[in-house]
Amino acid sequence: MKKSLALVFTIIGAIGLAFGVLAIFNPGQLALGQNAWGVAIVGVIFFITGMGLLRSVDR
Repeated sequence: MKKSLALVFTIIGAIGLAFGVLAIFNPGQLALGQNAWGVAIVGVIFFITGMGLLRSVDR
């Protein structure tokens, strides 16, 4: 259960980070009119959380 949750967080974080960075460098391209910096920061948080969970599962 913990490993699957870690994979989901990591994938969502990577996607959010990619969309956020692309929207920062191409203003107006992000769907739904979200703040690009907010999406990038949430992506980083999810990615780091997922990676931390993956590290703790492998030990």
